[in-house]
Amino acid sequence: MKNRFFIFLLLIFLGSAAWAQEQPKPEPKKELDELRLKLNDDGSHFIKATFLNQVWLRGNESNPATTVLGENSPQTFDIGLRRTRMQLFGQLTDHVGFYFQFGQNNFNFLTSNAGNRKLEVFFHDALAEYKVKKGSDLLYLGGGLTITNGLSRFSQPSIGTIMSLDVPVFAQATVDQTDEFSRKLSVYARGQIGKLDYRLVMSDPFPITTNGTITTPIAIPTSNNSTFAQVGHHKQYQGFFMWNFFDKESHVTPYMTGTYLGKKKVFNLEAGFITQKNATWQGDGTAANTKYNDMNLWSVALYYDTPLNSEKGTALNAYAGYFHTDYGAGYLRYNGIMNPANGTSATGVQPNSFGNAFPMFGTGSVFYSQIGYLFKKDLLGEGNGALMPYTSLQSASYDRLQSQMTVVDVGVNWFIKGHTSKITLDYQDRPVYTPQGTDLISDGRKGQVLLQYQYFF
Repeated sequence: MKNRFFIFLLLIFLGSAAWAQEQPKPEPKKELDELRLKLNDDGSHFIKATFLNQVWLRGNESNPATTVLGENSPQTFDIGLRRTRMQLFGQLTDHVGFYFQFGQNNFNFLTSNAGNRKLEVFFHDALAEYKVKKGSDLLYLGGGLTITNGLSRFSQPSIGTIMSLDVPVFAQATVDQTDEFSRKLSVYARGQIGKLDYRLVMSDPFPITTNGTITTPIAIPTSNNSTFAQVGHHKQYQGFFMWNFFDKESHVTPYMTGTYLGKKKVFNLEAGFITQKNATWQGDGTAANTKYNDMNLWSVALYYDTPLNSEKGTALNAYAGYFHTDYGAGYLRYNGIMNPANGTSATGVQPNSFGNAFPMFGTGSVFYSQIGYLFKKDLLGEGNGALMPYTSLQSASYDRLQSQMTVVDVGVNWFIKGHTSKITLDYQDRPVYTPQGTDLISDGRKGQVLLQYQYFF
């Protein structure tokens, strides 16, 4: 009996082994790379969701006389969320598309809206588009709250695919002055004709009195230096044009990619403009002597993003652009990204010049460039991601400043899984200016070190 039972088990084992050898091995489960719901069989109609979070840890050398909650603070360390976003977009029919984005920006320990830190989340985008020709990028007609802009690619950046730590914010020329974090209520036409990529936009700018910092609804200007006007309302007209010498860039959304990490070969000649009648004003304190100025901004640039060795995974990203920025005589605006300070003990200084701020916007001209090199994919070992060091330069000649204003960033990206999971280490060197009468005189430099972790899915 025992021998029969042993023979029976042996036959089962041999049969199972033979059956297993005949069966194909199951393929490894494919990793999900996007949240996408197909609305038809071929997937041309779809709804897609994405999520992004950028966590910042930062040490900063404060500008002179900086205070944090009333205390002198020559150095600061803060933890914050540079951007937290949720996007929902898609193609509902052959012709109808939509795009929504909801989230917050610059959320750190100082964040408050009317004294309440819970009121910072808002809609960034809410637009609908009509694709005139099925299956073609020839012409999209759209409208709503949108970042579709003129001036430059960095005026409408895909912040999840930035090559450097952050975008050059000066290119978002009216950010949080007469727009909502660079978004405006607009109607537009965009598309591609052959190698020409174009965007034409008419925007309805917000009044400066609703940006959350103006306490008096109407104020007569009291300086010969221009500021955004609080009287009158005029439409803003924008355009952006790009010649694609090699691969064409995507038109799935209005946002423009920072770097393709060697997935495309892109070389573009770009130009854009923004113009608005009576956008700013200046005067001596009397309504009779108030002067209104048109805002006229334009830029020209070259953008290059290409694989160098496809087998090794190396790639190059480079950009160089010239910006003419005319906001009206004497316009100058300090800005500090997610500023870790909120005051100054000095008198007679420029508004918001404390913390990590520098004169980011002004009437004059700006040269901006960046370059990054993606090292071979197995430099850190197979499956351990890739490194991309970079540097960027913003050099501005603003009318109000007595010397060139130059900000330099040097850093490195560790793409653990492309843009989906990356760590960036960045050092920024910026100038400090001291008021002498009506002039601003260069008075040394300060720096900040920043570590960012981004997930984008």
